[in-house]
Amino acid sequence: MNQPPSRQPAPAPAIPAASTPAEARKLAEELMDVMSALLGIIERETELVRAGKIREAMAFEPQKTEASRRYVGVVSRLKASHPYLAKTSPDLLSTLRRHHETFRAMLQVNLTVLATAHAVSENIVRGVNTEIQRRNIPNTYGATGRRVNPTARHLTPLAVSRSL
Repeated sequence: MNQPPSRQPAPAPAIPAASTPAEARKLAEELMDVMSALLGIIERETELVRAGKIREAMAFEPQKTEASRRYVGVVSRLKASHPYLAKTSPDLLSTLRRHHETFRAMLQVNLTVLATAHAVSENIVRGVNTEIQRRNIPNTYGATGRRVNPTARHLTPLAVSRSL
């Protein structure tokens, strides 16, 4: 029998690393710009979610996705350039680390706000479901004088549209 040709995954394109001080500075500036742009979007989203304006906050999703994609690309280039930066520009690297820690802290605030909004909305839906189920369950008692647990035919499913 003939073996089918094995397919090898295409090699990942090489990530260009900074090799001059000018390239290192440009990479650092690009990272700072991307982090600033992403933070701006995230801060606006956080404010809107805190104000309960979820629909308006969702409008930032395409911008947030694009900024995140750019961020990942720049961070990949920074990782590829790390050995060069560590040798030639340790002060630039430490400055980038400090800014990145601030960036991570702001992201954590955003994630906390989003998690809180999710938990609140989930509790509301669960409360509505409990109330609907309570109204649909018959109040009957069995031969032992205890309340009869409802069967599946008495429970009405709750349908929720996840789109706003």
